[in-house]
Amino acid sequence: MPNMGLEGKPHRDLKERAMQFAVAAVLFYKDLPKTTEAQVLGKQFLRSSTSVGANTRSAFRGRSQREYAAKLGIVIEEADESGYWLDPMNRTGVTVSPTASELLKESNELVAIFTSLVKR
Repeated sequence: MPNMGLEGKPHRDLKERAMQFAVAAVLFYKDLPKTTEAQVLGKQFLRSSTSVGANTRSAFRGRSQREYAAKLGIVIEEADESGYWLDPMNRTGVTVSPTASELLKESNELVAIFTSLVKR
């Protein structure tokens, strides 16, 4: 429910998890090679992964159930897109970092969690 606001523990936990995902994404991006392909793919990943947290925060401040669901839809899209950008980085050898696998796992988990919230 959107009215739990900032005080509801489930929302605080999810906001913190989304923030941790964004921080991990920034640190991952900083360690990418400075090649054109790594930077282009990395910037796409950085944008989508940091958007997860921003839209999570916005969703939990939603003024209505419709706004809440719409914002969570954006969170799901951005988390899914984050996973997408990691895939070509791995497939092309731009990165072979174990962090990429961890971030992919987390993006998939965030998609599942937020999808379950929308379905409630």
